[in-house]
Amino acid sequence: MELKATELTVGGMNCAGCAQSVTQALRAVPGVASAEVSLNGGGRAKVRWQDGIAPKLQELLTAVTSAGFEAKPMAEEKCHDHKEHSSDGWKLNVRLGLACTIPLMLGDWVFQWGMEPWFRWLGLALALPVQIFCGARFYRGAWRQIKHGRSNMDALVALGSTTAFVYSLWALLTGAHGHVYFMEAASIITLISVGHWLEGIASKRAEGSLRSLLDLTPQMALKADGRTVAVAELQAGDVVVLKPGDRVPTDGGLTEGQSSMDEAMLTGESLPVEKAAGSKVYAGTIVLNGQVQMRVTATGEETALARIVAAVERAQNSRADIQRLADRVSNVFVPIVVLIALATGLWWGLTSSAAAGFINAAGVLIVACPCAMGIATPIAIMVGTNVAARRGILIRDGIALERAGKITAVVFDKTGTLTQGKPAVAAMKAEAKMMEIAAAMARRSNHPLSRALAKMSEKDVSLMNWRELRGSGLEAEINSDRFRLGSLTWLNITGGQDFVTEWTGRGATVLGLTKGGELAALFALQDTIKTGAADVVRQIAGQGLKVYLMTGDNQRTAQAMAQQADIAAENVFAEVRPEQKAEMVKQLQSKGERVAFVGDGINDAPALEQADLGIAVSQASDVANEAADIILLKSEISAIPEAIGLAQATLRTIKQNLFWAFFYNTAAIPLAAMGFLSPVLCAAAMGMSDLVVIGNALRLRRFSTVK
Repeated sequence: MELKATELTVGGMNCAGCAQSVTQALRAVPGVASAEVSLNGGGRAKVRWQDGIAPKLQELLTAVTSAGFEAKPMAEEKCHDHKEHSSDGWKLNVRLGLACTIPLMLGDWVFQWGMEPWFRWLGLALALPVQIFCGARFYRGAWRQIKHGRSNMDALVALGSTTAFVYSLWALLTGAHGHVYFMEAASIITLISVGHWLEGIASKRAEGSLRSLLDLTPQMALKADGRTVAVAELQAGDVVVLKPGDRVPTDGGLTEGQSSMDEAMLTGESLPVEKAAGSKVYAGTIVLNGQVQMRVTATGEETALARIVAAVERAQNSRADIQRLADRVSNVFVPIVVLIALATGLWWGLTSSAAAGFINAAGVLIVACPCAMGIATPIAIMVGTNVAARRGILIRDGIALERAGKITAVVFDKTGTLTQGKPAVAAMKAEAKMMEIAAAMARRSNHPLSRALAKMSEKDVSLMNWRELRGSGLEAEINSDRFRLGSLTWLNITGGQDFVTEWTGRGATVLGLTKGGELAALFALQDTIKTGAADVVRQIAGQGLKVYLMTGDNQRTAQAMAQQADIAAENVFAEVRPEQKAEMVKQLQSKGERVAFVGDGINDAPALEQADLGIAVSQASDVANEAADIILLKSEISAIPEAIGLAQATLRTIKQNLFWAFFYNTAAIPLAAMGFLSPVLCAAAMGMSDLVVIGNALRLRRFSTVK
């Protein structure tokens, strides 16, 4: 069921740290299932409510206001029309600021006009518009926070710049001798504005490349009746004609023709996928050859592509547990910095001069801005999840990303995960009549082994009291005779040992059919291991992780399959019933292992939930229904070591970012307090710290696994 959503426009956000503050405030509202806050469109938020909870708009508005920001409902018709990004909002600041600040820097540093009376008045004339127009964003942000008993980086910038400007204005009007700091006051606001502008561009690039996938869908579509209509007008049930080179306009199923489809933009799979009547096709994919017709099954936000983009956006706006460290520090950081700045001002004022006190205090306020700490985690999560999605790996949230970077063991379910999931009858020991009965019993079941047995015969057999015992087999009555079809352990039979030994040794699963408790037939079903499975296992082991195999097959079959996949014999769990998989995962966890379970995302749901990290080998159409932490949008498992490696790299990046952010503040504040850093250098250093954090995160875009 799709959760109800409420959309807001949010004002007063200047950086990713502000967006995180608004996110926290919204998530604290009772009944909120998730909240996504973006700097796009000048600031917007999308809140999803828990099932059965009525939207509480006023509580959301109050929460945002209490956090020191402005909020109002977003008009529905305008929700998708906002193209402005946070970087666009800083352009005026950057242009005006640079136009006024560069002449001041040249005059002060190059031509040494700082003490000339006329240049002091020119400094006032150039710094004043910067203070009024460019500084307005910082003053508004600081005032909103202060009104609610909070403080943020806007307060530090406003205090630092105002301190330099007010002192300089006083010195100019009173005729006091000594240097004035109009250039410093203007450059503080200008340089920090440049930093925010560059940060916005980097964030826009990180989040926009994924969302641009939605632009790959065509604007027009050719219907089967010959009419060309807008894709937005298509409805479920409409039939659309697709020619070679066309992009599929929306999700649907082929009704006529066959073709190869390029689904790389959706799943990361470079090889074309063959499609025929009855095959599913997805919006944005490309028809490579052959003319086909498709019937529309989903449109707009209901398409697989739109759901994937929405899921990744939720992940990019999510929080990792490690972010709490930065949050705790930031919450107490600003008040402490203000105290340090006051102490610095008093010390320099008493031991040197009032000017030195004002300027060094301003330097402390500026250099201490904790913006780098605020964006250290979210920017890494944004880039990491974006890179993963581009490669057909869908990560649910920041916590899943963090867990993926800490796992110590990977458990593979066999059928459909390590194997193709399409078993076939390789051999049988049965009379024709028993084969027909077995096929008839299997026809009513959806189990992969049952579907394979059902193909042996299409003859209809009258069954009475048919039932399926999950993890064991099937039962039915025919002419008062009780038949059972299933695992040999459940049937408790000992006959046909030569047949059983031969085929289990080949990695086949042997099922038996009994009549009245007596063995009537044996069937050997073989599922081929996926191409490259052994290489995948070796790559995972090469990452320092233990690899396990879990299957319902008997020990001999399981060991044969494990040998093909290069999994150690002692790491095989055989004869495990579906309901026991979660318990086996729990046993590994009790031994100190942090477990990733790889399954099909449906039959293995309990194990996926129990595991520290659930990885579902899925298809794009299943995205909305999966509860796994990581979903592979293609059925190949080659993406698993890549997903784990990318998660580990992202976690390392987060830790590196937090380290450099903490190190920067720890080192820079004492230097500014001791007078070694001027306010201008402090402003430049603060901007550089943001760019270092962003640049470090963007390195993930070049991530590759070593094979």
